[in-house]
Amino acid sequence: MNKPVNPLDYQQLDCQQHKAQAETHPLFNQPTALENFNTYTSDTALQYWVKAYGGDWAADRLTAYGERCGGDLIEAGFQANENKPKFYPHDRFGKRVDLAKFHPAYHELMRTAIEAEMHSLPWTTPQKGAHVARAGMVYQHMNADAGSGCPLTMTFAAVPALQHSPEVAKVWLPKIMARHYDERNVPFFEKQGLTIGMAMTEKQGGSDVRANTTRAYPLSEKTGNGAEYELVGHKWFCSAPMCDAFLVLAHTDNGLSCFLLPRWRPDGSKNQMYVQRLKDKLGNISNASSEVEYRGAFAWMIGDEGRGVRTIIEMVSMTRFDCMIGSAALMRGAVAQAIHHTAGRSAFGNNLHQQPLMQNVLADLALESEAALAMTMRVGHALDNLDDEQENLFARLATAVGKYWICKRAPHLSYEAMECIGGVGYVEDNILPRIYREAPVNAIWEGSGNVQCLDVLRAMAKEPKVVDAFMAELAQATGQYAEYDQFLAQLKNEFTDLATLEYRSRTVVDKLAVALQASVLIQKGEPAIADAFVRSRIVRNGAFNYGTLEAGIDCESIMKRAQPQLG
Repeated sequence: MNKPVNPLDYQQLDCQQHKAQAETHPLFNQPTALENFNTYTSDTALQYWVKAYGGDWAADRLTAYGERCGGDLIEAGFQANENKPKFYPHDRFGKRVDLAKFHPAYHELMRTAIEAEMHSLPWTTPQKGAHVARAGMVYQHMNADAGSGCPLTMTFAAVPALQHSPEVAKVWLPKIMARHYDERNVPFFEKQGLTIGMAMTEKQGGSDVRANTTRAYPLSEKTGNGAEYELVGHKWFCSAPMCDAFLVLAHTDNGLSCFLLPRWRPDGSKNQMYVQRLKDKLGNISNASSEVEYRGAFAWMIGDEGRGVRTIIEMVSMTRFDCMIGSAALMRGAVAQAIHHTAGRSAFGNNLHQQPLMQNVLADLALESEAALAMTMRVGHALDNLDDEQENLFARLATAVGKYWICKRAPHLSYEAMECIGGVGYVEDNILPRIYREAPVNAIWEGSGNVQCLDVLRAMAKEPKVVDAFMAELAQATGQYAEYDQFLAQLKNEFTDLATLEYRSRTVVDKLAVALQASVLIQKGEPAIADAFVRSRIVRNGAFNYGTLEAGIDCESIMKRAQPQLG
């Protein structure tokens, strides 16, 4: 006798069938996210180059900071970029406040960096390798967020400029270099820690600051260094308008001069600096950039009257160095994501790391990234030794060459890394879109590519010793690769035709940059990396895209060196 059919049995069976149909596929062949790791201990090349140029005394600091940059600050970076700063010209009662408000994650990024002395290390700990060690911090910070690096850079770079005015420096520098972050919009004398911004360019001038129209008027008979002035004019780009003061260029009767303009006047009243709007930028979203007007804004003169560009040039040199670090760091971030992702993916029956063509691409990207880091750290080493005439002269040219080259290479590399990851790298859940949008900015800020090339030519014409110092550095790598030696001999011939030198200056600076990278890698780098770089960059095979390394290069070992070492 058959058992009676229970209607509930059919319902349960029907639910199980529908559930099975809803589960269309299991999740496999997907890598884990690159998070909860240490950006210092996982980065073989970073540790190598920090040690090569004497910054490894700060290894414990760099390791501690790496724990944050590869940990909780990653989410802070996403939050700070998803919640961009907002501008509030007035408070709720109609009082003018000119306030840029930020997500709490942005303030956490700033606080962490300042407490780690990313804004001040070479000034507070002036020992050999301090610039290299700080570069290691900046390099890691970009893994979390690049936008917050802008005010940190300007705060750091303002120190040499302010030292030209001892009276002002006595009051401001201790607070600028303090390990204390205070986000409040209150007078500078009520704070323990201060940040510094910059306002140089104007609508009609751009990089040509001598075309500025902003005027400075003395408030007393005393003029010149440290004297009080009022400024009237505008700035087309004022970076980080929430800072406590800004280095500004303005004209006096004796020419373009440099000033420190605080947000609050010394009597505690709001300064006559009015933010017009925040810039709606392609990238660098977490950072507020603005347009401002000065309607009798109080400021102190810094340095000699009429010598504003000369006063500010040391600051610009430091910010350009940070552009090198920042772009090299973006390249590292993109390469790390690409190599980590492809390690966990298979296609056409094999893991992507076993695919010869993918190996070629990833190894080529890794070479580009490490060469950028190596050149950056070499310049950092020069900044650590400016009392040495050779290093001082070398730094003048190498900073412009490096800033030009690395910042121009970053956008294309970030795109190639995105392509390695594929479609998931194109969506905003991944950090690659942010890196891609961020990549062009350093080539534009602090002097575009053409400005850097013209600066190289100006330095050569003004002081021929800088050319001798640069070429002497390159000569130290001769004798190991005939191809490099020949490249260097041909490079010297580029300077014989002076009539067309400006027209050809990008070509010349390209060659100077590649030669410097090769020189650093030959002298200090891992032999396999140096060999691959010379074969792919000095010995050209007619190909120009990434993934065109010659046969016989050990791509797997280069990839392994660049792969984040987790666990």
